[in-house]
Amino acid sequence: MFFRWDWLRPQLTAPIVPTLGPIHPDALTIGLFEDTLRAADAGDFLPYDKDRRWGGEKDEKVLREDVVHQPERTLIPTLSRRGRGTVKVFAYGLRDTVVDEAAELAAKLASTHDVAGARVVRPLGPETAHPRGTRIQLKDFTARSCPAPDGPVRPVTAWSAAVQETFAPFAEAMAGDGLAFLHTQMQAGQCGPVLTTVIGDHIVGAIGPMEVGVDAIGRPQLMPQYFAVLPEARGQGLGRALWRAAMRWGQLHGAAYQLLQTEVGGPSDRLCRSEGLASLGFSRITHV
Repeated sequence: MFFRWDWLRPQLTAPIVPTLGPIHPDALTIGLFEDTLRAADAGDFLPYDKDRRWGGEKDEKVLREDVVHQPERTLIPTLSRRGRGTVKVFAYGLRDTVVDEAAELAAKLASTHDVAGARVVRPLGPETAHPRGTRIQLKDFTARSCPAPDGPVRPVTAWSAAVQETFAPFAEAMAGDGLAFLHTQMQAGQCGPVLTTVIGDHIVGAIGPMEVGVDAIGRPQLMPQYFAVLPEARGQGLGRALWRAAMRWGQLHGAAYQLLQTEVGGPSDRLCRSEGLASLGFSRITHV
């Protein structure tokens, strides 16, 4: 076994695992970190990796030989060849100096592997003052019943053909939120339903795909979705209606929970906070 849990556990201020992302606190074990090392050797997806649903090969892998694991800090670098390539160093440690050490390692490895990007990912606890970056939030479907949404929300395929045709320009307009990628997966028939809302026979908001997967300890979770509303259609409660429809779908299809990542202070973050989700901590990314 490579990692020592008595060293690593106190450093895990937020439940984030390299190459896997946020993890339910109940599933956070040393075995997950060990699994990422084995996956790096095999070059394949772990059975519970949320990205495996998109097919292909696992792009991001841990640079096993460059891991720094000590009692007061753990630095875990990963490499992605997507685009011009990126090295990320996940910096676990209670002292702020861990960021500087991680930045130095990231820059060195980016040069070694001839990639353009070098970043530090710093998990921070939910008690962090003046947080920036991404908030990790937990929706527990076992706590209470999810209400039906206010307003019409339907799968894309439940609208008329004329309305369905408006999804393509909507997806292109919201490409920055991942909707163009989602549209390609929909066209290939490789994902679950996508819920949408309409104004004047035009799709103006969407959330999806709606899929339930199994986590590392066998619990069903609602998988992450792409979620966007056209800027000119915001402020009318459409985002909340879409989100509530998605949560209700997840509960009705047997999910125990969902983990969400929201930009601190952004529209989705404010929505989730107002809906009473539990904050598990933050992820702050520094470009080196």
